[in-house]
Amino acid sequence: MIKESLQTAINEQIVREMYSSNLYLSMAAYYASINLNGFANWMRIQAEEEMIHALKFFDYVLDRGGKVNIGMITATPSVWAGYIQPFADALEHEQKITAWINDIADIAHTEKDYATMSFLNWFIDEQVEEEKTTGEILDRLRLAGDSKSSLFLLDNELKARKIEVATKAE
Repeated sequence: MIKESLQTAINEQIVREMYSSNLYLSMAAYYASINLNGFANWMRIQAEEEMIHALKFFDYVLDRGGKVNIGMITATPSVWAGYIQPFADALEHEQKITAWINDIADIAHTEKDYATMSFLNWFIDEQVEEEKTTGEILDRLRLAGDSKSSLFLLDNELKARKIEVATKAE
């Protein structure tokens, strides 16, 4: 049985992951509206991955005999000040997610809940990758500056991203 403190923290994280999914979907819509379809593709896949993360937390609470309580998911922004801003916001958001997952890991450590600590290791590793990838794209956007050809090449590259199907067992 999962401890109440962890159940509460993980339920809050489910909402955060669902918000993340909505945020990235909103960013995808923004990029599509300015005809940067590769960027839109990258963000849409990011949205799908965040929903998978929410479901991993959802399943974990149930697997541990806990109760899932999904709170209100707040509205996301829908416009940004240029094509670089969504990635700057995405990196900042991923850093917040990392901090929240670390907070849950701190609770698991305090509660001596080794199963949850083990479960969270996947997310801790995933956040390193999330921050790295988002930061690299942001750096490349800033490096490209006003170069339309560089923007076109990056957009074309991001169009190739595909969703990696994750299973519950992962």
